[in-house]
Formats: sequence, structure tokens, C-alpha cells
Amino acid sequence: MKFKGSLFFSLIALLGMAILVGFYAPPVDNTEKEAMLMHRMIGGLNQLHYNPVDINDEFSKNVFNEYLDRIDGGRRWITQEQLDQVASFKTSLDDEAAAGTYEFFDKSLAMLDEGIAKAKTYYPEILAKPFDFTKSENLELDLKKKAFAKNDAELREYWEKSLKYDVMTKLAGKLRGQEDGDEKLVGMTEAELEADVRKTVLKNYDDLFSRIDKLKRSDRLSDYLNSIASLYDPHTVYFEPKDKEDFDIRMSGTLEGIGAQLRGEDDYTKVIRIIPGGPAWKQKELEANDLIMKVRQEGEEEALDVTGMRLDEVVTYIRGKKGTKVILTVKKENGEIKEIKITRDVVVYEESYAKSVILDYPGKMENVGYIKLPQFYADFNRRGGRSSATDIGKELEKLKAQNVNGIILDLRNNGGGSLRDVQKMTGYFIEEGPIVQVKSRDRDPDILEDSDSRVQYDGPLIVMVNSFSASASEILAAALQDYGRAIIVGSKSTFGKGTVQRFFDLDRGLPSSSDITPLGEVKLTIQKFYRVNGGSTQLKGVVPDIVIPDRYHFIEVGEREYDKALPWTEIDAVPYKQNVTSLDNLPAVKKASEARIAKNEIFNAVLENAKRLKEQSDDTNYTLKLSEFQADQAERKEAGDKFAELFKPIDGLAVRNLAADMESINMDTTKIASNQEWMESIKEDAYLEEVLYIMRDMTATTGSRAVVPVNPRKNKIKNN
Repeated sequence: MKFKGSLFFSLIALLGMAILVGFYAPPVDNTEKEAMLMHRMIGGLNQLHYNPVDINDEFSKNVFNEYLDRIDGGRRWITQEQLDQVASFKTSLDDEAAAGTYEFFDKSLAMLDEGIAKAKTYYPEILAKPFDFTKSENLELDLKKKAFAKNDAELREYWEKSLKYDVMTKLAGKLRGQEDGDEKLVGMTEAELEADVRKTVLKNYDDLFSRIDKLKRSDRLSDYLNSIASLYDPHTVYFEPKDKEDFDIRMSGTLEGIGAQLRGEDDYTKVIRIIPGGPAWKQKELEANDLIMKVRQEGEEEALDVTGMRLDEVVTYIRGKKGTKVILTVKKENGEIKEIKITRDVVVYEESYAKSVILDYPGKMENVGYIKLPQFYADFNRRGGRSSATDIGKELEKLKAQNVNGIILDLRNNGGGSLRDVQKMTGYFIEEGPIVQVKSRDRDPDILEDSDSRVQYDGPLIVMVNSFSASASEILAAALQDYGRAIIVGSKSTFGKGTVQRFFDLDRGLPSSSDITPLGEVKLTIQKFYRVNGGSTQLKGVVPDIVIPDRYHFIEVGEREYDKALPWTEIDAVPYKQNVTSLDNLPAVKKASEARIAKNEIFNAVLENAKRLKEQSDDTNYTLKLSEFQADQAERKEAGDKFAELFKPIDGLAVRNLAADMESINMDTTKIASNQEWMESIKEDAYLEEVLYIMRDMTATTGSRAVVPVNPRKNKIKNN
């Protein structure tokens, strides 16, 4: 059934931006408040979202399935027998949304309560006796491959295997500790260790159910509303009022913690990004795509199992005061389970700023400028505050004063940031012209241009990217690639986030005294980025001119991981040209690089490791036989350690600071140590070694000035 527009509130323009507007409503009970919340959220999404969805039976089926995955992704509570009783709702949730009713939601809460009550009887009984770890059994850990238990008997069987797996992994850890000489474990038999672990797991589940019992209807309602919001795209989210407050705190950067961006995914907490300059960034063991399974504070004997815990609650255990330590038990993408200790601290913003050095590779390529930009930053709160564009401009001037033979701009792991800065920064390398097209729904694109005819740097330029170069990084790389101004080098594609989000307050327009408020806010996608050649950076990202394999070569990462990611689309290209330099020799440079990469032992090992990682990530059916699990974990660890040992200092590569930077570096011992650590990491960067070879080949015939013609393609909007 189509959602009738008459059910929704009006929209008006205020200061050029659409905002949600309501009407006066008398005091209402909770039923009316929830109905209003549904109407305002869906109405706002369908009128403001870049790519609205049809509210019909297909929408209903998707909400039904998405919601069940959210409330029972681990398949621990609900059986197929129960689902059969609510199957009729699969095609009627669109009608409920239109009416502002919640019959299915109410029934789902009853199903959950019933399942939780059963599980409360299962786990104490199961954990009351020892497990047999010599028996050959398996447990599927990929929640996308798991079906709902057919009935209560099958549900209990799953609980038995799940608890057995929990005990086995902890027991394996205890046995490793015993082998390593842990004084608290020495002398204990395996049976004693197993009994001790079962007590720990029992307490963990007691705590889990205690937290579950404290969940309110509004918490579950948030899950239901986000099942709807997520159908629009993965970056569209409903925030109930307290969740929005937590979001603001996490994004403010003022909290002391580990410096990592996290996301709830099924029953797990997933690391999405490591924040440059933060504690995890310095510690270098926690990585994007790690799954956090347990959290332990230093001094505590037992770790808290955070599987199935809400993200906001997990964050409270990870946060802490500066100087304290937190121990995370994570599952790596290769399946290895590893403990990582991180000392909490504030993010050292100095490490997020642009910085440069000179690279000398005698006999190959010398006097090359290298600029590292961890993120695009801008201080909008005070006049004259630091910005990445201003800082990059300064680094370019310093490098030009050194008469460098070329510049490498490293945007690897740069998650983006200030759009204004990327617009200005791209203009440093061309005379003038369009940088990016920003398109709102049903409107012609706004073309952001470089209007400064100066070219701050006109020499050879290489931009390094990887799978975690996102948003603003992709805009800069795409523009310089389209203009033929730089060679883009990196993993097979960048992240692929080519969308813009804004928050909209669902209370706007309602009287502050209304019993309806607060309703919360919606973060929704309102625009897409398009390259000057007309293609979007969404989903596909930027495909480098020269691809160097990395560990994710055979795995889909970034925007491509999301089921409901917005598609790649095209609009008309805009005229663009540059008369700075020519990349006519790119085919020859690319061919020479591909030949080197094919013969390079490290990159061949990277490919082998990437294949192994793909196989291990696909193999999600884990053994419940202790000896087999221990052997598998040992094998994964050995392979990971062997791979890490490949990256050693590059023979002959010299890294030197610019004379202009020495006074600042020598201001204190912390800066001296940080600078030394950074320079040592550069010397071990095999990717950078190959980029220096590319620079050598690039500059061998560079020097001519040739106009890059206007892109001839004029494409109408497709799939948009």
C-alpha cells in the first residue's frame, strides 16, 4: 500500500534548508506520541531523503526481516514456530506505518519476552555441568547464515552449542596463559580451569539478562524505527533523545578513551575506523573490521562479554580516564582471537595534522617530498583556527623551497572531513575549475569550484589511497584523476562513501510544552557527491590508476559491505581542463609498476595473505573440539606473525625532516619521539617504496605542458 502524502506534515524552507515543521497538538498519551513519531519520521524521510523508498508491501517485507535481525540477530530468542504466528504482518507493516499503529511491534515484544524467559532457564542448567570438548561438533558463527530455530528443542540445542563455544574460547585462553607461566593458573588441571570458566560465563550471562531486564519499550521502539530508517541507506539513522546526546558526546572528541569509531553489527561491536592521533592509533594493534568480544579493565581478572550488548553500553565500558588501561578481546578478520591492551588518553590532535618529510632513495629517486594527511580538518569555532587546506599550502611551500623532484600526498586511512578544505586544496594543483558536484534530490547539482587561478604546485604528483580513504579523500583523488593532474596509487578501490548527511529535529515546530516531545532526531542522507566527469564516488569509490594489493584485495570493505547502500549513478559531466602538466606516459608507468609488483616478494605475500584472509572470513563454521580449535588458532596466529615480519626497513631509503620543522619538533621530548617513530614507520613502508619507483618513471619524461581537453561525455542522470 502506498503511503498517502496527506498523512504527513508540511515542509517549508528556512534559510535555504528544508526543516521539519509540525502543528500544534493538545496533550496526548503514549499511543498518540508513538503514532506521531512514526508519521513524522517516515514523512520526513520520504520528502527529504536523497533516494526515498516506496512504502508498499516490499517495504513491509524488508522492515519485517530487518527488525528481526536487529532484535534477534544471534537467533537466541525467537523460534520459527513463533514467526509463523506473525507471518501475516510481512505485507501489512506499510499499512501500520500509515495508520501509526504498532500491532506487530507489540507482538514482537511478547515473543521476545517469551524467548528471554526460556533462555533464563536454559543457561544455568547447561552451565551446571562440564562440557565434553573431545566431541566433534560445529557452530555457525555467521549470523547471516543462521536460520531461526524450528522449535524450543532446537533453540535449546543452539544455546548448548553457543555456551560451549563461549567456555571453549575462554578455556583455550586460560591454557595459553598457563603455558606462558601465569602464576594464577599454574598447577590447575584442565578440569579445574573448565569449571572456573563456566562460573565466569554464568556470571556474564547473569549480567546480560540483568541488562536485558532494564531495557525499556523506547529502546525496542528505537530498534523498530531504525529497521525502517536503514532501508533508505546505511547512514540514515533514528536517534531517540538520549541516543542523540551520546552521539554528540562521541563526536565531540572531548572524551578520554581509545580513539576508535565503533558500530553495532548483529551481536557484535565492530571497529570502523581508528582515529588519527588517538590511543589505538598509537598502539597499532586494533584495526578496522576487528570485532570486540570482551572488555576488561586493568586489574580485573575476568573480562566482560559484550556480545549482544547495545553499542552505547559497550562504549561506557571502553571509555575511561586518561592513563587507565582497557584490555579488549577482539576477533580479527582471519578468525584469530587476540587480547589488546590500550592505555586511554585524549586524542593528540597534533598527530592528525598535515606533516611532511623528504625521501631519498639513492640510485632510484631522490629529493621527493612526502606529505601525510590523516584527515581533513577545520576549526570553525575560532577565527584563524587550523585547517588542513592552509596547512597543506604551507607544506607545499616548504617542499618547493627544497626544490623537490616530486610530491607524494598520502591519504591512506583518511576518513574525510571538511568539504571546504578539499575544495580549496584541490585547487592548489590546477589553475581553476570545478572540483566536485554536490547534488540534492530533484535539483540541479551545485558545482564547487577552485576560483583561484594560481597553481601552488605544478610538479609531478602522486596521491596514495586505500580502502579506508573516504569522503573528502575520494573527492580530491577523483578530481586530480579526472584532470589528469596526478597518478592515483593504492588498493583496488577507495571506501565509496559519496553521500552527505544532516540531522533533522523531529520536535521542530511543536510547542515545547507539548507532551509529545521529545521525539528525537533523524540523521538522513540529503545529497550525493559527483565527480567532474559525472560519475559518483558513491559505492564504487575511486579506482586507482595503479593498484597495489593489500590485505583486503579479495574482500569487500567500505560502502560495498552495506546491503542498502545507495547505488553508483551518473549525471552530466562539467567542462574541465588543466594546462599544468601531462600524464601522457601513464600507460608506460603503469605497465612498469605492474611488472615490479608481480615480482615483488612482499606484494606476492600480501596477495597470499589476502587469499587466506578471504578463505578464513568465509569459513564461519567453527569447531567445538578444543584440540582442533587450539590448533586452528595457533595456525592463524603463526600466519599473521609471519606476514607481519615481512615489513622491514627498506635498505637504502633515507627519511629526513625539513629544516623549517626542526625547531617545532625539538620543542619537547614527546614530539621528538613521535617524529622518530613516524620516520621509522616510513622506512618500513613497502607501498611507499613502489611509489618512489613510480615517481622515478613518471618524472623520466615529464616536463611537457599539455592541455587536458574537456571531457566529451554528456550523460543524462542514470539510476537516479
